[in-house]
Amino acid sequence: MEYNLKNLTDKVLGGGQIDRDEAVFLYSQPLDELTRSADEIRRHFCRNRFDLCSIINAKSGRCSENCKFCAQSACHRTEVEEYSLLPEGDIVSQAARDAAQGSLRFSIVTSGRRLADDEIEKICSIVRRIRESVGIAVCASVGLLTVNQFRRLKEAGLSRAHNNLETSRRNFPNICTTHTFDDKVRAIRAAQAAGLSICSGGIMGLGETAEDRIDMALSLRGLEVRSICVNMLNAIAGTPLAAFPRLTSADMCRIVAVYRFILPTSHIRLAGGRGLLPDKGKSCFVSGANAAISGDMLTTAGISIETDRALIKELGYEAELCDE
Repeated sequence: MEYNLKNLTDKVLGGGQIDRDEAVFLYSQPLDELTRSADEIRRHFCRNRFDLCSIINAKSGRCSENCKFCAQSACHRTEVEEYSLLPEGDIVSQAARDAAQGSLRFSIVTSGRRLADDEIEKICSIVRRIRESVGIAVCASVGLLTVNQFRRLKEAGLSRAHNNLETSRRNFPNICTTHTFDDKVRAIRAAQAAGLSICSGGIMGLGETAEDRIDMALSLRGLEVRSICVNMLNAIAGTPLAAFPRLTSADMCRIVAVYRFILPTSHIRLAGGRGLLPDKGKSCFVSGANAAISGDMLTTAGISIETDRALIKELGYEAELCDE
């Protein structure tokens, strides 16, 4: 079938869905034209809303899983700081600082396959305190939990669970063998069944093909995920991917543009690795992306909330919490 960029843009603007073959075609289109069309789709469906969140590395290192990109895996020799779950007061204080600076959502991130029940109870207490004393929306990335465990967090005031697919189903075994792509999907489904919204996505630059990137986007669409995390590999010394080449700004713009075609109503969120881009992601925010994780990442420095708020204003966006 003959495709062209204008017809596929019109198809999406008219409420149609892009299929895999069409997405592969889009991926090969001239970058300037592709990103302009993606930004048009973003404006049509999302207007100028921009979702800004921040995270805290609440439990670090000693993870049993062997994800090849991760500095926190016990399977790799890295210099990451290791510590158990931070004290409740420390996490609540960070949430208050981030909210005062303009973060709209605060995400509690913990290392490991999943939290133990006593740790979940501690997170529930932390979530309740943040909601009562700070008022900011709270997300958590706490591993492969069950419906009942997610429900406890929901009842404590959690509104969103984060769980990245990381890459496509095909490529996943090349990246991790201690859990599966289906384990990830089950955890996302469990969180949804508990009444939580979902943030999910993956890391670009793991050796995947363009088709892998497209397939992950199609999986996210099938899971009805509305907050899409697009990370860029920050190759960490001591991990198996330490020597992998860094993606370029053009690579990232192309990825988020095609994701906007596939996921026209979602918030496409630049996350880890954004600080490696010369413009800190600015070009991506006029290529289809309209959300970001601000502040420090898990084990690497990020971009300050103040800097991101200024960039949002410069680009004509308005900060707004999405899908709550």
